[in-house]
Amino acid sequence: MWRVSNRKICRRGLVNMKGLVLYSTSGCHLCEEAQRVVHTAMGAPVPEVDIAADDRLMAHYGVRIPVLQRTDTGAELDWPFGLEEVLLLVK
Repeated sequence: MWRVSNRKICRRGLVNMKGLVLYSTSGCHLCEEAQRVVHTAMGAPVPEVDIAADDRLMAHYGVRIPVLQRTDTGAELDWPFGLEEVLLLVK
């Protein structure tokens, strides 16, 4: 099973102590674009979880990826999302 550390990410006075994870899979161009949006919003890339390695994750996220999840609350953003949506998620 995967684990995400609770890193402090600061951007524009926003501190996300809770953590984010991006559900994705290898070779997904939309996932790469989503990571760019998150990187712009947060000032750093977030950890990715490749759903192809887990049947349960594949069943849950297979047609939804990329999905950005807030690890403390479980709140999720399905693609497409932009800078504003990411900033609202981490508020």
